[in-house]
Amino acid sequence: MEKRLTVALVAHDAMKRDLAEWVEWNWEKLISHRLICTGTTGRIVAETLMERRGKDSAHTRFDITMLKSGPLGGDQQLGAMIANNDIDILIFFWDPMSAQPHDVDVKALLRLATLYNVPTAINRSSADFIISSTLITNEEYKPVIKDYSSYIERAVK
Repeated sequence: MEKRLTVALVAHDAMKRDLAEWVEWNWEKLISHRLICTGTTGRIVAETLMERRGKDSAHTRFDITMLKSGPLGGDQQLGAMIANNDIDILIFFWDPMSAQPHDVDVKALLRLATLYNVPTAINRSSADFIISSTLITNEEYKPVIKDYSSYIERAVK
């Protein structure tokens, strides 16, 4: 039995088509994992998977949860899931050429992914490396989470 992970998929508007193509290319690997998506990205991912599933009747279902749109709080919902150790991988196709109205939320999301040592892909190449890693199916792999208790104690004093 393959290890089941929780994979977050997010894409800025200009990158949604790229993410949909990536999902279509990697659908057989993704379908065995729990997927968490923000807003419109989730709808696009679900449509892509349903279309692929229809072409291959052997795969009849997939597990996808859709959060709010990023600017409406979806990035923060996802950040809370990361802080609760509910996300194993973050795939975030962000648009480096456009200012986003919720840039502070995006920065906070990426900060939390770094803080909690969540493998994070920010483009197609890094997403390809993560999804094709042998560690994705290794039952024994557990990422190291830094202990911040001394920081918390210092902040309280």
